[in-house]
Amino acid sequence: MINVNEYFGGQVKSLGYTTTEGKSTVGVIAPGTYEFGTSMHEIMAVLEGELKVLLPGTENWETFAAGSKFEVPANASFKVEVAAPTAYLCQYR
Repeated sequence: MINVNEYFGGQVKSLGYTTTEGKSTVGVIAPGTYEFGTSMHEIMAVLEGELKVLLPGTENWETFAAGSKFEVPANASFKVEVAAPTAYLCQYR
């Protein structure tokens, strides 16, 4: 089953699905600044574009370009800044 998700007034959209490895979403983030909360450990891979990310417990923004990834622990929040539409894959483990 594929689930359609929409956040921040349609500025972030994704398709959710489940495999034998667990749940994942693939989506696109429009330009802007957003704060996300996690309920599970997340592995975020940038597929196209670039994300500036403020990870939990840090004070400095990090930039993740296409081909890179970062992890966020469960029950945390993180911020992203996006300058141009950016595609991502998020795996929940």
